[in-house]
Amino acid sequence: MNVIPLPVLAAELPHLLHLGTIDFLIILIYFVFVLGIGFYLKRFAKTGEDFFLAGRSMTAWIAGLSFLSANLGSLELMGWAGATYQYGILAAHWYWIGAVPAMVLLGIVMMPFYYISKTHSVPGYLQLRFGNGSRALSAITFAVMTILMSGINMFAMALVMKVVLGWDLYVSIWISSLTVGTYVVFGGLLSAIFNEVLQFMLIWLGALVIPIMGLIETGGWTGMVKRIHEQFPATDYTHLWAPLSSFTSNPMGIHWTGIVFGLGSVLAMGYWTTDFLVVQRVLTAKNLRAAKMAPIIGAFFKMLVPFIVILPGLLALALLPIKLVPETMAASGGAHSYNEVLPLMLARYAGPGLLGLGITALIAGFMSGMAGNISAFSTVWTYDIYRPMFKPNATDAHYLAMGRWCTILGVLVSIGAAYLCMHFKSIMDYVQALFSFFIAPLFGTVLLGMLWKRATNAGGFWGLLAGVGSSIGMYAWVQVDPKALKYIALSSNAQDMAENMYRALWSWIICVLVTVVISYLTKPRPEQELVGLVRGCTTLPSEEHCPLFQRPAFWAVIVILILVIVNFIFR
Repeated sequence: MNVIPLPVLAAELPHLLHLGTIDFLIILIYFVFVLGIGFYLKRFAKTGEDFFLAGRSMTAWIAGLSFLSANLGSLELMGWAGATYQYGILAAHWYWIGAVPAMVLLGIVMMPFYYISKTHSVPGYLQLRFGNGSRALSAITFAVMTILMSGINMFAMALVMKVVLGWDLYVSIWISSLTVGTYVVFGGLLSAIFNEVLQFMLIWLGALVIPIMGLIETGGWTGMVKRIHEQFPATDYTHLWAPLSSFTSNPMGIHWTGIVFGLGSVLAMGYWTTDFLVVQRVLTAKNLRAAKMAPIIGAFFKMLVPFIVILPGLLALALLPIKLVPETMAASGGAHSYNEVLPLMLARYAGPGLLGLGITALIAGFMSGMAGNISAFSTVWTYDIYRPMFKPNATDAHYLAMGRWCTILGVLVSIGAAYLCMHFKSIMDYVQALFSFFIAPLFGTVLLGMLWKRATNAGGFWGLLAGVGSSIGMYAWVQVDPKALKYIALSSNAQDMAENMYRALWSWIICVLVTVVISYLTKPRPEQELVGLVRGCTTLPSEEHCPLFQRPAFWAVIVILILVIVNFIFR
């Protein structure tokens, strides 16, 4: 096992490792293969349906893996490894109480309405349900968020190149972004999906190196936990639920109510059911049953993801003799930041060949995340902003050309957004803040739209606007007056992530209340206009003729049972 001495690692990391011939070869083969797929699939992206929804021809397994891979990018790999160093195993809640139940809800409850309505996007659904005002508002906020998210992916990958290889930060950003832009422009979503499935495999192969070798060095899970307790005797970094009985007994400064309601019931539900970056992948499924199964297939794999993204952070707590600091402190003082946990651990274990595989896995993750954001931005801009507001009667060829041109624009704007990431404490604190601004209130609007036929167009618009405005307002209030934290996050000891969870919960409640009040004050739409959009007005296809093991609901129950067991084991 190749283990670099830790004191040397801390002092000389930027110049410690260099790519050998085999490492360069692995990376070169990957780049050539990615670009080749983009050029090859260009012939199949001849219409808007092909470019934006891959012709709706994907099987449940392909759509499910793409659905998961669109989220499993360098942002997740680096961000949650850093968040785990910052907050301990509490970061796993974003998977085991957050992601998996939300994916099941998407597949069983919400996907039938997305799929039957034949929408190209979540804003497209809101236009059908609540009118042009809600569509425009959600499209604009989503476009802003996807560009900011794409910039975060760029920053994360550039940071890997800088820390592990000593490459220039800005050169890394441009090389990677131009590669992604090329294959998405030529192949559209179809190209992105095939590359995402390839990248999913590479991520698992490369990212497993750290947890496997780290657990060998520490003597397994028990040995790792023992070392963490020795390093940090006053803080519980290794239990999921036990430290959440009070705001002061865990490193996040959060109560279990923030995890269950802020994260599990609002923020995660909102992300996995309304963020078009991931929903778009499921809409490519060839039929409704495949569309319902895709998120459930993804949920099985999602339960395993913490073993490659959470374990590196825990291993860093056990093994690194240096103290990592927030990104803002690292930039000014020359120390290593939370965001650098994954490249630090990769540098610790990787030798010739393994280094190339690890870097390729991170490149794959970066490209997966950035490509997903860029293709989602392209779709929302073309179908939900440009077409209805500027040119509603153009040809399909015109919209296809616009989609390709705004993909290029999205790449360029994302490069600018990457520089913003240097001014925040950690990647995931920033990401969850964005989700609390835009995703949490949007979930309230979409959920009421699908489940409550009394919700009106005015209620949907003003509820969404009130939710987004209140969330941004609460964030600004805390920035201006830090004492406001005890009102927003219910504790003066709350860290940034805890504040994000409670702010998401409050903004969702405000969105729902405003929507309900205004809906009762305004006239609802006739029920015949809500067919295909709202439960109670839509006849869903029956699955009674299918064997039990072919029904999505059966596998959803299996997923939830396994999830309960996992949470009990790590409680």
